[in-house]
Amino acid sequence: MLGKSVAAFAFLTAGVALAQAPVATVQYSCAEGKSLSAEYFDGPTRTAPDGRPIPGGRVILTLADGKKLTLPQTLSGSGIRYANEGESFVFWSKGDTAFVEEGASQSVTYKDCVGRKK
Repeated sequence: MLGKSVAAFAFLTAGVALAQAPVATVQYSCAEGKSLSAEYFDGPTRTAPDGRPIPGGRVILTLADGKKLTLPQTLSGSGIRYANEGESFVFWSKGDTAFVEEGASQSVTYKDCVGRKK
């Protein structure tokens, strides 16, 4: 019986060890009274078909309306870029600023966002 309890404890604590904590959490205040929260995570680098390295990070965004999105990090010329697979939702951040583009026309729906770490 004790052996089963130890095995169960080891299994449960291994799951806890695998849970990754964000490297940073930032609360952004944006134009038009909007806000969003971003939890940034590191991850392993991947390789693009053309051989370029793709950062392996991800972000969990919580928008002002409570909607939550998890986006993988994508290639960016400047700053950090996260996008869903169809790129219909893109989150950009650089320094303490950020913005969000949505839809096929890439309309900026969250703009002039300025962040502060929690």
